[in-house]
Amino acid sequence: MKKHLNTIFSLLFLTAILIFPYFVFATTADTSLKGRLETVGEMGGYKVDGSVNLLSMVGLVINSILGLLGTIFIILMIYAGFTWMTAAGNEQKTEKAISTIKHSVIGLVITLSSWAIWSFIFTALINK
Repeated sequence: MKKHLNTIFSLLFLTAILIFPYFVFATTADTSLKGRLETVGEMGGYKVDGSVNLLSMVGLVINSILGLLGTIFIILMIYAGFTWMTAAGNEQKTEKAISTIKHSVIGLVITLSSWAIWSFIFTALINK
């Protein structure tokens, strides 16, 4: 019986933690979702004037792609580390893990180089 009570109280506590943020009554001038998102964007330093030019959109897409490539690098490094740690003396698995790490680092260098080139070109185009 005590085990069931602990489970029930744990579930109620978790539910309360997840539900309480919906009952916050702080408001801003504009309570619509769009207005709140614009407020967050302005506080983050983004211009929220409604006009989007092509250069900004291309920059956003390229930065998103480069961020995704960085995430893929982290995932590959975790996978390679896990493979290496679980190799248990198997030379093929160890060589595969080392190869994956080398290729991941090469990919990271290429990604960072492309980001540096893009950043240079982007700032040169904006300053014109």
